Amino acid sequence: MHEMKRALGFRLSLSLWARLLPLLVRGRRLAELLRRAEPSPGTPYQGLAAWRIVRCVKRACRRPWLMRDQPCLREGLLAYRFLRRAGYRPVLHFGVDRGSIATTTMIAHCWVTLDGEMMLNPPPPRYIEIHRIGGA
Repeated sequence: MHEMKRALGFRLSLSLWARLLPLLVRGRRLAELLRRAEPSPGTPYQGLAAWRIVRCVKRACRRPWLMRDQPCLREGLLAYRFLRRAGYRPVLHFGVDRGSIATTTMIAHCWVTLDGEMMLNPPPPRYIEIHRIGGA
């Protein structure tokens, strides 16, 4: 029964965060977004499998009304937050397309790894990492 309550609480919280995140992101700088992505202390979802959390994040974000042009950011922030809430130590990576650096519009991407393994949104080879948060 406890397992079912934890899974239900996770799904409800993820659903709420997936809907509120576009409002929390609007007009914010990256540093503030990252502060908001950090969960409060505690691991209420400990015991949930990392692959299940990532799958639920992908499902929660599959039909966005807002942030359509930033799917990796939305998914990355949510996966990072909920993996942390489950007791994992994910890393949220940020990178840019090497070819876009010299242009007026830089193309960025973010992805999530866990223990060195790709969990979400693998970057194309032409992307170079410029920042990361989390980990051990």
